[in-house]
Amino acid sequence: MGVSGTLEYLADLLSSAKKGKKRKQMNTVSLKVRMDCEGCQRKVKNVLSSLKGVKSVDVDMKQQKVTVKGYVEAKKVLKAAQSTKKKVELWPYVPYTMVAHPYVAPAYDKKAPPGFVRKTEDPAIATLNPVEEQYTLMFNDENPNSCSVM
Repeated sequence: MGVSGTLEYLADLLSSAKKGKKRKQMNTVSLKVRMDCEGCQRKVKNVLSSLKGVKSVDVDMKQQKVTVKGYVEAKKVLKAAQSTKKKVELWPYVPYTMVAHPYVAPAYDKKAPPGFVRKTEDPAIATLNPVEEQYTLMFNDENPNSCSVM
């Protein structure tokens, strides 16, 4: 790509900026959808696949999870999924290693898939306070002096 290619690229970039068109970013939207059978799965997949900008739709019946990848917005995907008359919400779970206290009431969910807990915004649950962090590091397996402490 020489000077002419660079100039063409910059000219194209400036012309698209003048038109005011925004380029959508590739997104991954995960939803929790209540599905009972293969018919429910097929119905949800067909509706979400028909959205403009969707590249792929992955359905996991065991976890009740639908993952949509493409140039889409989460609100539009959620609204389209709700049009199937199924119980739909954004994927509420995170890996239990992402939460400092995974077995506290707001985070622990019996219905969560194995290895996941409910996402929480409560800072008391999401992070360790300095004293807890000190004890965690003291009895950590990577601490060479932890055997002498115990």
